[in-house]
Amino acid sequence: MRKSGNKVLKNSFSPDLVEAGCDEAGRGCLAGPVFAAAVILPRDFNHPLLNDSKQLTHRQRTLLRKVIESEALSWGVAMVDNQEIDRINILNAAIKAMHLAIRQLKQEPQLLLIDGNRFKEYNNIPHHCIVKGDSLFQSIAAASVLAKTHRDEYMLEQHQKYPVYQWDQNKGYPTQKHRDAIAVYGISPLHRLSFRLEDKQLSLSL
Repeated sequence: MRKSGNKVLKNSFSPDLVEAGCDEAGRGCLAGPVFAAAVILPRDFNHPLLNDSKQLTHRQRTLLRKVIESEALSWGVAMVDNQEIDRINILNAAIKAMHLAIRQLKQEPQLLLIDGNRFKEYNNIPHHCIVKGDSLFQSIAAASVLAKTHRDEYMLEQHQKYPVYQWDQNKGYPTQKHRDAIAVYGISPLHRLSFRLEDKQLSLSL
């Protein structure tokens, strides 16, 4: 275990099982995909900055991403796009993204540690749902960093196509400027139509 601020992040949940931490990013956004990551860390992994990605600066997350991708025993990142989110709902889309990320792991985990309180069994692998797990377990924190940084990178690329929404600043989250841009310019092909984008739903603007 190691301390992160006032909290202690645990290296593992079980004494001897191969564990993969899983987390998602972008669940509350108005636009873009939801991303998820799965990470298997060495049992002796340690980095003084590692924490829930929401508690880190952009620079810290970028640094940690390089460390995690280099030192993890295995990792995977996957996304489910906004059209699929509208079709199956955001909870199911986030779980599907986690499943896709787990599928990418080169080593099959024996236990899955899931951030949050909802999950659907994957490939008969036992799992534990842990509320605020990204601030309790290193593998989940690592997954949160990868999911967040990969999604932010994607949204920065999309900002070049749709600069009016200022995704370089809000990454698709429901800031006032984002909602104001939707009111003025309409909805992009990346917006989630099943979400409340403003007081009145707008027709798709292509």
